[in-house]
Amino acid sequence: MAPGSLDTLGALQRSVLEVLWELGEGTVADVRSGLGRRKQPAYTTVLSVMQKLEKAGWLGHREAGRAYVYFPTCSRDEAGRGSLRGLVDRVFGGDPLAAFQHLLDDRRISVEKLAELGALIAKKRKERT
Repeated sequence: MAPGSLDTLGALQRSVLEVLWELGEGTVADVRSGLGRRKQPAYTTVLSVMQKLEKAGWLGHREAGRAYVYFPTCSRDEAGRGSLRGLVDRVFGGDPLAAFQHLLDDRRISVEKLAELGALIAKKRKERT
């Protein structure tokens, strides 16, 4: 279960989470190098962000010698579901059908993606019956 909505996190916080979701776990140095920015944030900045994410429930850690190895407490999918659930609650009054109708009305969704959505709906319908 996600500790909150990804929407509440800053850009660097989300980037740190993305790196850890990719790595599975890592030290501050691992995350810092995984950020892949032209100008990397200072070690202490990344450490501070990771400590704040841990305090907020997004990360946990274990000791490995003198270093801490951090890991995400939820998967990317769990975090996405939690954020989407919050969006549906805030914007669509908790009605997932209203949110889905807005997505379907978006002309940027290709015919192929609509077919994939149809297949996913059919699969879920079959699973639940």
